[in-house]
Amino acid sequence: MSATRIDMTDTPASVSDRTDPPPPPVDDDGADDGGSGGGWWSASPTWAKAFVAGGLALVLVLAGVIGGIALGRSTATTYGPAEGSIDVGFLQDMNAHHGQGVEMAVWARNNTANPEIRQLAFDIESTQTAQVGRMQGWLTLWGQPLTPPSGQYMGWMGMATPAMPGMASPEDLARLRASTGSALDVVFLQLMLRHHQGGLPMMQAAADEASVPAVRALAQSMVASQTSEAAVMTQMLAQRGAAPLPAPVDAHAGMHGMN
Repeated sequence: MSATRIDMTDTPASVSDRTDPPPPPVDDDGADDGGSGGGWWSASPTWAKAFVAGGLALVLVLAGVIGGIALGRSTATTYGPAEGSIDVGFLQDMNAHHGQGVEMAVWARNNTANPEIRQLAFDIESTQTAQVGRMQGWLTLWGQPLTPPSGQYMGWMGMATPAMPGMASPEDLARLRASTGSALDVVFLQLMLRHHQGGLPMMQAAADEASVPAVRALAQSMVASQTSEAAVMTQMLAQRGAAPLPAPVDAHAGMHGMN
């Protein structure tokens, strides 16, 4: 079988004489059109470059402004509701009110011989201690004192007073500590029921009119839990043949709408 002979002279031009096409032009920034470099940038008109650069600068400025606001807020000495507001006044007053409630609950829990009284006292102690922590945390975060600077309570409800309704007197607390057995249980129930009744108008006022949603929610939870506990204590007193103490008179009821 003979091999086919290719006559190079029969083609229009010799392969050796063929000239390769020139390479594609390279952009000045060193990246060609097919790469991931700046080919599109070099080929873009001036107005497009200015638009992209201006947009990037705007994003950086906005990021700086937002960061500055966040930093300023986190390092500011005070922010949040102002002194004398419903939110601050309620937290300051209820911090003190709860403080005495926890004190009485701890004493009853440690000294009663009745399991029901012990459980009730423990529940009140636990709930109010947790609420005190939240209230003190907010006041500290806002740069506000934990108690009213004036030493007067309930000024945020329209009339300042040196004592809040329902608070046990020093004589009441001495009577609680001196009691034993079933007498201790009765005294505790009477004092704590009156304590709940005295704090209820403040809780209702804050639940209705506080400006911070978290403060309103806390006040609403206090109203619910203490209303339930008051019903339980009333029933427990009746089971022991005892009557509640006269409910505290609240001269501030209905007076908290001034703000």
